[in-house]
Amino acid sequence: MKKFLFIFLGLVFLGCNSKLPDTINSEYKNLPKVVDFNFHIRPILSDRCFHCHGPDENARAADLRLDVRESAIALLKDKEISAIHPNKPWESDLVNRILSHDDELIMPPSDSKLELTSREKALLIKWIEQGAEWKEHWAFTAPIKATLPEVKNTEWVKNELDYFVLNNLESKNLNPSPEANKETLIRRLFFDLIGLPPSIKDIQAFKNDTSERAYENLVDRLLNSPRYGERWAWEWLDVARYADTNGFQGDFTRDMWPWRDWVIKAFNSNMPYDDFTIRQLAGDLIPDATQDDVLASAFNRNHPYNTEGGTIPEETRVVNVFDRVETTGTVWLGLTLECARCHDHKFDAISQKEYYQLFDYFNQTSEEGGGWGGNQAPLLNIGEEHQVKEIEKIQAYIEKLYNEVDKTELVKFPREKGKPTSESKKAKDLNGLDPRILARPAKLRAKNQYKRLSKYFKQKDEYGKLIKNVFDLKTEYDELASSITQVMVMDNLKEQRNTYVLNRGGYDNPRLDEQVYMNTPKALPKLPIDIKNNRLALAKWLVSREQPLTSRVTVNRYWQAFFGNGIVKTVDDFGVQGELPTHPKLLDWLSRDFQDNHWDLKALFKKIVMSATYRQSSKVSSYILELDPENKLLSHASRVRLPSWMLRDQALFTSGLLVDSLGGKPVRPYQPSGIWEEASFGKIKYKQDHGDALYRRTLYTFWRRIVGPTVLFDNSTRQKSAVKAMRTNTPLHALNTLNDITYLEASRVLAAKVMKQKNSIEDRIVYIFKKITSRTPKKQELDILKNRLERLKEEYNGNLREAEKIIHAGEYLIDEELDVSELASYAVITSMILNLDETITRQ
Repeated sequence: MKKFLFIFLGLVFLGCNSKLPDTINSEYKNLPKVVDFNFHIRPILSDRCFHCHGPDENARAADLRLDVRESAIALLKDKEISAIHPNKPWESDLVNRILSHDDELIMPPSDSKLELTSREKALLIKWIEQGAEWKEHWAFTAPIKATLPEVKNTEWVKNELDYFVLNNLESKNLNPSPEANKETLIRRLFFDLIGLPPSIKDIQAFKNDTSERAYENLVDRLLNSPRYGERWAWEWLDVARYADTNGFQGDFTRDMWPWRDWVIKAFNSNMPYDDFTIRQLAGDLIPDATQDDVLASAFNRNHPYNTEGGTIPEETRVVNVFDRVETTGTVWLGLTLECARCHDHKFDAISQKEYYQLFDYFNQTSEEGGGWGGNQAPLLNIGEEHQVKEIEKIQAYIEKLYNEVDKTELVKFPREKGKPTSESKKAKDLNGLDPRILARPAKLRAKNQYKRLSKYFKQKDEYGKLIKNVFDLKTEYDELASSITQVMVMDNLKEQRNTYVLNRGGYDNPRLDEQVYMNTPKALPKLPIDIKNNRLALAKWLVSREQPLTSRVTVNRYWQAFFGNGIVKTVDDFGVQGELPTHPKLLDWLSRDFQDNHWDLKALFKKIVMSATYRQSSKVSSYILELDPENKLLSHASRVRLPSWMLRDQALFTSGLLVDSLGGKPVRPYQPSGIWEEASFGKIKYKQDHGDALYRRTLYTFWRRIVGPTVLFDNSTRQKSAVKAMRTNTPLHALNTLNDITYLEASRVLAAKVMKQKNSIEDRIVYIFKKITSRTPKKQELDILKNRLERLKEEYNGNLREAEKIIHAGEYLIDEELDVSELASYAVITSMILNLDETITRQ
């Protein structure tokens, strides 16, 4: 205590920042005139202090909260000093602690491995000097559509976005890059808006159009293309963790593809994003809901579903609800809600109780968590009207029989109330029957289990007859179900299920004294008064004008799609641990504009691509690269490697193989043998499709959750919601695009077509190059390719066996009139061009 007092008094007597340690004093002199809490101080406190002095009450040390001003400026327990004394840093315990060299006093503690830099210490001191002003976390305040800032170079500006970007650049004495050339712009637009490259005809038409509206006309055409819906549906499938199987060891097939088609249609029809949200989160609860409304609710059944033997139904059910809560948090709130599943959030103002209040919204569906196979109730039946009525009739009857089975077993197999049938001594004494079959209630037993029960009891009594009746009806149900399509959707229980805070998130460890009810976090705006509080109310609240996060999070995620990074780089975390926006006023302006325009995504996208910011060249100087390596200032266009699904679609499109049709069942294109077998212990085998199914867009490729399509890399695993694509660079990527059958086949098909259409070597190479890269090759490039072609011809003339391998890649018919070695040579040249940096990168 004496040592602490000595340090404290010493600092009081310093009373002057010039007496600070030299390194801190030097940083202090270079600080901004005004230190901002949100942009300078909160990130420091969040990263170094909140773990022990933040929202989590159970982890809090010394009864001190630094995330709440009242606690931070109050007198410390049993002391006559506060952690923060506004305007008086030398009378603030926080300052004493961060400047201390005593291991018992220094903060952050030396054993925490956390340290403050000299600049951070200087910021904290100056902030306290200036009054220690507190602000609500920026993302939790309503966005404001600020007045457009002033700029000097008004001629550069195309629309409102540019004022914010240019104002920031000019404040740093920087200039934006010039506009990209037409070939680059059209290629950029095509990939960004429809996910495919332009044709040579498209390029030429755009170059020839010298009208003022040429660029805007192109944008409008692409926004109205049916391919637009396919391009943007892909990103939403990653967000929605869409797959065609359940995952886990059994990985049973499910039929969720009608929901995928609903998404494509929603994008193509430009469904307002608020409607898009409401229908997917609560379409089943909309008054007079249509089949399409209910289908939309499949969004929250896209998660993995564990039906492995030995699983506990209630555990599976609770895990599924966790997924829905956390997906909603990621997609619409940009918050890491998962942290609050087991305890109060250590950084954001989300308590564990509030997590389970959100949990209650998604806890009221009839999904039981058990079952066997792919499609798990509740289900939407899609088919002929008479088929749907018949299957619903059978299902209703089976439900009655389930109740009879449960009642009968209570008598036949006596046991303690609430215990499963398998716990009965009589059940355990059944010779030759695994009692685990009786571990689940009647409605959660698989058809195969009823078959085994039926064989065992052989209709000896009424129970045996009842079991046989259930088995026969389930067999009839399955036969009828195979003739229609069943999609897993949401519904609502007639009688509410109780929701409790789960201790440490354990499904079997509810705090029975802590029942919770549907509500939204206190840190965000309240629900409207006098509404029916259910999942539909939550969905409407998410897209209400008062709710500050959804519009920001959505605009930011789509900004990322066009510029490589979001205005907030951490697109999944708008909490205090997330990165700060590079252009906060621009983000807020766009967020409000998005709402003002009735959540119109096409209008948002058009605003972005029409801007001068978007149209810039990606060429950049070494000075700018060193100054701003991540292009946070947006002084030029960012070069972004195309996602692997887009690379495959590009290969199919440029070769003319792409089958252009919307929607339908998933397809199984080329895949190396043994992949599914190895992942499923030999139980599931891959049966490749043929014909047109091989050449559909990658969006329609069957997605096995335990092992995704082998042609893809750096893509979401679809195990959980993903809002930020991975970008890595390994030799495996090139091995894929150089050797996968799809790419080899596309190369030899395009080569064969060009050989038939063009006569000279130069014309052929120029055409292939332009078809793939959207530009004409330079003379030096053309010479390199011609020389390489001649060497390839020599090699293949001397090794026809290798040439045959090249031209027989894939199932597309071979033109027997063409010379084998020449076709193989052109095919390899085409493959080279498909693998050029500018081909796989959006410039």
